[in-house]
Amino acid sequence: MRIVAYEDRHFASVDHLWRACFPDDSPRNRAEAAIPAKLALGDGLLLVAEDDGGRVIGTAMAGYDGHRGWLYAVAVHPNRRRSGIGRSLVQEACARLAGRGCVKVNLQVRAGNAATAEFYRKLGFAEEPRISMGRDLA
Repeated sequence: MRIVAYEDRHFASVDHLWRACFPDDSPRNRAEAAIPAKLALGDGLLLVAEDDGGRVIGTAMAGYDGHRGWLYAVAVHPNRRRSGIGRSLVQEACARLAGRGCVKVNLQVRAGNAATAEFYRKLGFAEEPRISMGRDLA
């Protein structure tokens, strides 16, 4: 496995992976909306894990606004989970954020998704006493 920056050749595979891993995501989070928006930033923080044959087996999207880092779209192909791919993607994303001066990384896990929360706990993340709020601007 290797982790590389997203390239246009990855689109169809990433789209397929995200639909499998995030079937209930809103349209704004789908590949056709999220990827062009991310690429417009030119920050190189959309990462893709490829197997030895060049097939997409995972993704991680990171963001940094100069204050905090964020992780989004950490996804691993269902048949490849529990093999260290997710851990490697998170570690690589965090390393790239730290290289930009980021000192804290946040992420959100949907309520009730205990398995994913446990995955992040094992990587050193901890729940914080916060209320997550959002507002659609569209």
